[in-house]
Amino acid sequence: MITEELLRRLPKTDLHCHLDGSLRLDTILDLAQQQGVTLPTTDRARLEAMLVAGEHVASLEEYLRAFDITLSVMQTEDALERCAYELAEDAWAENVRYLEVRYSPVLHTRNGLRPPQVVEAVLRGLSAANRAFGIRYGVILSAIRGLGPESSLLIAELCVAFKNRGVVAFDLAGAEANFPAKDHRQSFQLVIDNNLNCTAHAGESYGPESIHQALHKCGAHRIGHGTRLVENGDLMNYVNDRRIALEVCPTSNMQTRAAESWASHPVSFYVDYGLRVTINTDNRLMSATTVTRELWLCHQHYGWSLETLKKIILAGFKSAFLPYRERSVLLAAVSRELDELTR
Repeated sequence: MITEELLRRLPKTDLHCHLDGSLRLDTILDLAQQQGVTLPTTDRARLEAMLVAGEHVASLEEYLRAFDITLSVMQTEDALERCAYELAEDAWAENVRYLEVRYSPVLHTRNGLRPPQVVEAVLRGLSAANRAFGIRYGVILSAIRGLGPESSLLIAELCVAFKNRGVVAFDLAGAEANFPAKDHRQSFQLVIDNNLNCTAHAGESYGPESIHQALHKCGAHRIGHGTRLVENGDLMNYVNDRRIALEVCPTSNMQTRAAESWASHPVSFYVDYGLRVTINTDNRLMSATTVTRELWLCHQHYGWSLETLKKIILAGFKSAFLPYRERSVLLAAVSRELDELTR
């Protein structure tokens, strides 16, 4: 019997998790009161209805509007440190052993914070969580396509500056249509030249050509979402042959209409075909989810066996932006633990 409780007990990763999409609802209300920020409503139930995507979102662009609310209370160092700590605490509560937190520092500078201050505040929160719970973490700094190549280059420079201090990768996020990844290739090249990892949101709201650009024009090491990869078999074979990991976030993909339903989502086909699939949350608040819930829903909709679920969990550890030796030690320990828990 595979139960949600069993999946909660298994060691897991969350490689695609946005800080500004994973706040606690009560924290938003508390921070707004402390900071004097005016929210659309202070009624908890009504605010939750505004933030949790559910079935009423028609597109990725509409899904992203809720972030205006969360970002409004994430403009101080104390708030950023608290939000990072609480995210790690929530992940640890469902036995996520390794968490990669991504966000864009430039979105937290409205009240005068400088981008390095933003990065340091988040790292303080995650470091405190590591000391308290033992959770491993990495930070991914996201550039926003719509803010232009100059802004992306600033994020790439921050990645280099905070290399070996907790920042493990560069990411390109935001709406794909009309903002091609190739426009940001200078930023990718900077982080690659400095031996850093990089990933990119691609194939979520645009076709496989977006994934092609992320891989071949920008050199991305992983692909965020990749829902539209199935439309190009040749490119899919390229991704499969090179074991390029897909950061799949099923619930989010359906809320943003990257996939219309569980039946039409290609993730089960990807798994059957042998692609390196990882299952992630994307935005724990907006999608009202956890890694445990995503795995449980996949089991319910696709009938994934325990062996398949273990394989996907291990793919998360294999794809982590950790140094090889650290990753291999962690992978071996997790593999043994999975065997013991599911024997």
